[in-house]
Amino acid sequence: EMLWSWLFFNSLFIFPALFPFLQQSELNSFLWTIKRDPPSYFFGTIHVPYTRVWDFIPENSKKAFQDSHIVYFELDLTDPYTISALTSCQLLPQGKNLQDVLPRDLYRRLKRHLEYVKLMIPSWMTPDQRGKGLYADYLFNAIAGNWERKRPVWVMLMVNSLTEVDIKSRGVPVLDLYLVQEAERLKKQTGAVEKVEEQCHPLNGLNFSQVIFALNQTLLQQEKLRAGSQRIPHSTEDLIKHYNCGDLNNVIFNHDTSQVPNFINASLQPHERIMAQEIDNYFRHELIYKRNERMGKRVKDLLEEYPDKSFFFAFGAGRYTF
Repeated sequence: EMLWSWLFFNSLFIFPALFPFLQQSELNSFLWTIKRDPPSYFFGTIHVPYTRVWDFIPENSKKAFQDSHIVYFELDLTDPYTISALTSCQLLPQGKNLQDVLPRDLYRRLKRHLEYVKLMIPSWMTPDQRGKGLYADYLFNAIAGNWERKRPVWVMLMVNSLTEVDIKSRGVPVLDLYLVQEAERLKKQTGAVEKVEEQCHPLNGLNFSQVIFALNQTLLQQEKLRAGSQRIPHSTEDLIKHYNCGDLNNVIFNHDTSQVPNFINASLQPHERIMAQEIDNYFRHELIYKRNERMGKRVKDLLEEYPDKSFFFAFGAGRYTF
């Protein structure tokens, strides 16, 4: 789960713009119907434990899932190749370690922060997690294992997700994964509109200066959180509340679905603000607009190729917000 959870960059916009015949059937539903016979559906997921949201998902969404012939996700999470490809994409070239590529001070700060996280995980874990036999060392290694071999951009994403809230949610499938498991249980045909490389490689396209800036800013934020001088601007609880209330048009979803920190803030120096804006523009172009266009075309092709099949497309909710 942790390997692909950082890859849910689904942010902002698209399908209502590409498919004007989509309508949200209820105000508090993240379900759109594609009007044809039989109908197909888009459903907006959220990357939190499914138990926190499942009871609030309207019955029309659950019925659409049950009635659909084919369920499509962004990635094929049941294919072992997906996991191995994600792992390979994150690693530095053979023979290289993070200590070889990072500035010395940044590496020391990173190591210190990960030591802090490892120390804190036992106190962050819930009684329910302990009851299921989860161990602190296991959780840390599941998320941060082999971190010295990872490319800095993936370490940045890892640090961004190594929080108390994230640790407490481990052990329960997130909504996306739960739907995958349910589709398998119901013996539905499943598929994916993206390949791992299409999600993964754009992140490796940031230049070295941008990656160092992003990792430094992420560490600074976590260090301020540790010191108590800053709080997370949009918490997971905020995200869950807005999702359960059906509040789609909210900036909070951009933070959940991108999994990429927002580096633009008032404390930046002018030259740092330029760098932050460049990174933001790059992510929007590569991880949102290009992906949306590509995914939209593949969805359209599927609908045209199988006119007699009912599809259920489960993509990140933030993808629908423009």
